[in-house]
Amino acid sequence: MNERRENLTLFGRMRKFLKVNILAGLLFLTPIVATFLILKVIIGWIDQILLIIPPGFRPKDFLPFPVPGLGLIVLVLVLIFSGVFVRNYLGKKLVSIWERIVEYIPIVNKIYTAVKQLIDTIVRSPVKDIKRVVLIEYPKENIYAMAYVTGVAMGELQEKTKKKMINVYVPTTPNPTSGFYLMVPEDETIPLDISVEDSFKLLMSGGILTPVKKEEQEGL
Repeated sequence: MNERRENLTLFGRMRKFLKVNILAGLLFLTPIVATFLILKVIIGWIDQILLIIPPGFRPKDFLPFPVPGLGLIVLVLVLIFSGVFVRNYLGKKLVSIWERIVEYIPIVNKIYTAVKQLIDTIVRSPVKDIKRVVLIEYPKENIYAMAYVTGVAMGELQEKTKKKMINVYVPTTPNPTSGFYLMVPEDETIPLDISVEDSFKLLMSGGILTPVKKEEQEGL
């Protein structure tokens, strides 16, 4: 009986040992492997830009072995030269002519305008434009959504309302760069004492990475 009990105890210890260490290994290796695979796919996709180089002049035609990441270097160079070009007088004139031509092409003008506005929003609306993070009751009472205050409503938008209205951007999960704009009464918002960076982590993780308050961090 005692021998059987000892065997059960040993089996329990082995089971616990395997469970704890497998989980620890999984938590350690999964992010590393996932990061490697995602970067491999992205680099492979970007390397396709090398196809714009005429055959015979591509790196693979004269290098003894393939070099991953060359496409990224080419992309950066193309972006730099494009930026220099569109910022000078001749480039601005040609871009203006191009955009006027695109305006008269059905369907293409809609796609071009939508993509340009999206890129413009991402590039020209950095995190520094966000004033603070708040909670608002949305989409209905007793259900809350996190929002970013981007400013105070001005002009007619403020005059037509009885309360002081503020502009807020409500992001979506897991991509905070997509969302929608709302105007809400300032006195109906709940201020949050977390940074914009921490709120991004919370959103992208779907609530798994919950930020710790400054007081709690100091007490740890």
